[in-house]
Amino acid sequence: MITNTELKNKGNLFPSKIVSFEKDVDKLYFTTNNDVILQLTVVRDSVLRFRYTTVGYFDNDFSYAITKYASFGYNKLEIKEEEDHYEIITSKLRCEISKESLRVSIYDVIDNVLINQDESGFHWEENYNNGGNIVKMSKVSNDGESYYGLGDKPNHLNLKGKRYTNWVTDSYAYGKDTDPIYKTIPFYTGLHHGKAYGLFFDNTFQSSFDFAQERRNVTSFWAQGGEMNYYFFYGPKMSDVVESYTDLTGKPHHLPPLWALGFHQCKWSYYPESKVKEITSKFRDLKIPCDAIYLDIDYMDGFRCFTWNKDYFPDPKRMVQELAADGFKTVAIIDPGIKIDKDYDVFKEALEKDYFCKRADGDYMKGKVWPGECYFPDFTNPEVRDWWSGLFKELISDIGIKGVWNDMNEPAVMEVPNKTFPDDVRHDYDGNPCSHRKAHNVYGMQMARATYQGLKKYSHPKRPFVITRAAYSGTQRYTSTWTGDNVATWEHLWIANIQAQRLAMSGFSFAGSDIGGFAEQPQGELFARWIQLGVFHPFFRVHSSGDHGDQEPWTFDEDVTDIVRKFIEIRYQLLPYLYTAFWNYTEHATPLLKSLVLYDQDDVQTHYRTDEFIFGEQILACPVLEPNARGRRMYIPNGNWYNFWTDEVVRGGKEMWVDADIDSMPIFVKEGAIIPKYPIQQYVGEKEITELTLDVYYKKGKEDSDLFSDANDGFDYLKGRYSLRNFTLTGRDNELIINQYKEGKFITPYNTFKINLHGLPFDISEIQLDNEKISLEHLKSNGTSTFTVDKNFSELHIKGKV
Repeated sequence: MITNTELKNKGNLFPSKIVSFEKDVDKLYFTTNNDVILQLTVVRDSVLRFRYTTVGYFDNDFSYAITKYASFGYNKLEIKEEEDHYEIITSKLRCEISKESLRVSIYDVIDNVLINQDESGFHWEENYNNGGNIVKMSKVSNDGESYYGLGDKPNHLNLKGKRYTNWVTDSYAYGKDTDPIYKTIPFYTGLHHGKAYGLFFDNTFQSSFDFAQERRNVTSFWAQGGEMNYYFFYGPKMSDVVESYTDLTGKPHHLPPLWALGFHQCKWSYYPESKVKEITSKFRDLKIPCDAIYLDIDYMDGFRCFTWNKDYFPDPKRMVQELAADGFKTVAIIDPGIKIDKDYDVFKEALEKDYFCKRADGDYMKGKVWPGECYFPDFTNPEVRDWWSGLFKELISDIGIKGVWNDMNEPAVMEVPNKTFPDDVRHDYDGNPCSHRKAHNVYGMQMARATYQGLKKYSHPKRPFVITRAAYSGTQRYTSTWTGDNVATWEHLWIANIQAQRLAMSGFSFAGSDIGGFAEQPQGELFARWIQLGVFHPFFRVHSSGDHGDQEPWTFDEDVTDIVRKFIEIRYQLLPYLYTAFWNYTEHATPLLKSLVLYDQDDVQTHYRTDEFIFGEQILACPVLEPNARGRRMYIPNGNWYNFWTDEVVRGGKEMWVDADIDSMPIFVKEGAIIPKYPIQQYVGEKEITELTLDVYYKKGKEDSDLFSDANDGFDYLKGRYSLRNFTLTGRDNELIINQYKEGKFITPYNTFKINLHGLPFDISEIQLDNEKISLEHLKSNGTSTFTVDKNFSELHIKGKV
């Protein structure tokens, strides 16, 4: 027998010497003696793309992650050839390419500080079993460097010293160190010496990241196939890096409907119809605000997607209409597995049109999920996505379902060791045929995309609302997400806080957790503390497996119910503040949540903080994460902050004890902030809001705040029918001035602002509205001065007694 081990044991291979250079507009090509080509694209002055091939040519350039709406273009591009390297210079960066080894070094062009440097740089290993290469990159890890990002990893925010794998995985009851789990977002931000950069490895094969774990001074990433293809983003602020990455991979295509930011109640499962009505009625009876009720898989006929169990739900259209009349929007689950059943129309049509995934030798990919044995649509085929989107017509247009929740789309398969499809399953990949090794991480994303397209079509003129469990970079364009099947433990409360912050700094802000835990049963105290955290997560939903008991707000004792109601009411009051933050996210890619390091990277004390975060731009929140606590120590970032409950002003830049018994939570408001508030509603749209409250927090100095309003649904805001108000607060020793600047065509239903002044250091002697004095007769004062003004004022001038 002849054996040849040479092919299998070549080990790492490296580029050799550069032998030619070519420029094609914004693309630069460096070719080596051993046929390696580096294609360097100048995307923007602060964004560079590095793409390598080892065979002398590039395959079709296709990515699900990159949006066609991304910003491209640069102000400067200069190329120099030096004796031992090439230099590429933009207005932000200077990039050196070694002639000898193709290694890259990137500097800040202004101060010439080295930002990022290849260690071994690009190298590869031939993949004997599957063909192609295992592609690898190693970078120098700088002294004191910290790393953040990678999506939903359930571990410390700072990734330094850890290693992670990206392979979308159904991870029931995952723990603090479980890896991988539901999402693959191969993007991280590095921070050292006051400068931040980002790196997005756009490769959908299984990938891994080592943040100086194996070797103390080396950070590396690699993938089991495909290209070495990564984008480099320079800040130097972390916020600039995250916004640049989000711009490249896509901001949400539109604002969510306002009701989607309310409170949602879900369980596996609420059925029959009488049970659904019992739950919704109790919310209204107890006056606990709620906007959405969910139907899990038991609403279907034998778990067949796009069907109804008529024993449980004899007239779904009537039920959905009745729920809507009471302010409840109905959200239904849809999974990818299609039951093998020749009498089932969805199955028959997909079979006839050849829309199901197949194995390498032509057999259908068969797997067991909730309906039993199933076939699975190939969502990487655009024709299949169009077909899938059309299936939502009855559910959305006819029955009136307002949102769809995609689950099990990793894709999850039961009773197989790897929990998913075999590697040899074939996919269209939008005309770039490949195996499941390449398509696995984007399968759930493409299902969510097809679902979004269906809802957008059939919800029109209203906005679609979609949720997905599985995701790849760019999924934030289409959907919201939750963090999967967590557990009712205090550790998971900590994990939920980490995951929402990490997803936000990974471009995916519209996220939340299963409040109270999906698996097992929380005690009342844990449930109350989790609700308190959930108020400050963009997606705000209770969800449980139901196997361990009920998990509605009234399940626990009356005290817990009262606390839960109190905090859900705070969420509803803050809806205009959160909606404005969402506008900022969809317009400018600004994360809705900011970890303290993202908020103030110059304070090194923030680099390892996990619990505290900024909600929007001006509210600091910190959950209580231990049982029997009557407060906690927390870090207050630099600046002055008002205690939300007491109006006490604390100076930041230090750790301090904050009282927070079970009915409270540490919440602070940045000085100078103007926080818009609604009156409490039981659901969005219950009341016509004729007056908006503005909580004004005095500051000596200047501070800007925004307020975005529109019809709360629909797409007219994209045609200019919105109202954007910018407030500039200027505080002095004995006066406070608020200037308002307005834009947009939308006429808001509210006509007046109720002004609540917090922390004024002087007694009011005079108030001028656009240079006219207004009466002080109705000025209320009990620590807070309150009065009403017309919404269209230009300048509000509050003077103190001299």
